[in-house]
Amino acid sequence: MTSIADRRREFRRLHESGCFVIPNPWDVGSARYLASAGFKALATTSAGAAWTLGYADGKCPEDEMLAHIASIVNATNLPVNADFEGGHSDSPDDIGGSVTRCIETGVAGLSIEDYTNDKDDPIYDFDLAVARIKSARLAVDRAGGDVLLVGRAEGLIRNRPDFDEIIRRLDAYSSAGADCLYAPGIATAEQIAAVVKVAGRKPVNVLMGAPSKLSVKDLEELGVRRISVGGSLARSAWGGFVRAVKTITEQGTFDGFKDAMPGVEINKLLSQ
Repeated sequence: MTSIADRRREFRRLHESGCFVIPNPWDVGSARYLASAGFKALATTSAGAAWTLGYADGKCPEDEMLAHIASIVNATNLPVNADFEGGHSDSPDDIGGSVTRCIETGVAGLSIEDYTNDKDDPIYDFDLAVARIKSARLAVDRAGGDVLLVGRAEGLIRNRPDFDEIIRRLDAYSSAGADCLYAPGIATAEQIAAVVKVAGRKPVNVLMGAPSKLSVKDLEELGVRRISVGGSLARSAWGGFVRAVKTITEQGTFDGFKDAMPGVEINKLLSQ
């Protein structure tokens, strides 16, 4: 097992040039499979974690989410970025403590988003959102400064699709100390290029959670440093599971198992 310090150094190195895919496992087994597939880093998915633990997305308690993040960190030798949602705190005065606890799990990076978890008022006011990133930055620095802080602007996927405001926020989050910028929902080459431009020399994460005409090569040519898939792998697993169940409950057959991975292969993989 490589040291946490080594993983953090490697994670920063990965963000310095080129483009890499950082997939999102939802449990220890999926993390170990993704590591065996050759990926260089992993990222947790708050949605996938919540579903695994029996919660709706955004409803997982902080203690359980931190335990899940730690389990992913300990599953492999790879650096792990934590999807830490909104930091499990509204107040800038409190978010630092939560960020410190997340850092203590051994993560190499963590993201803080500006989603309030309130559908009626989904995005934190601008000044408060910036203050939250500043507080997270201070917590990272106090912990040694080697954890990569990701600032997320959530408006495009939270019913606040003002792209100019997304750019304004990302620019402010960068100035507040975010090391990497992330706006889930950007989908066109024009939008991605605009985010890369505002990021300057800082890396940009793009979410690819649905079929797209854009390839890894296309995104790299646009200046994207890393590509995550969010809860899409977890949703794919749920999709196969639910389809198999429905063949039993609705058709009275077991045809849903035809694409199932053989148990012997899973055992072989997890025995390594």
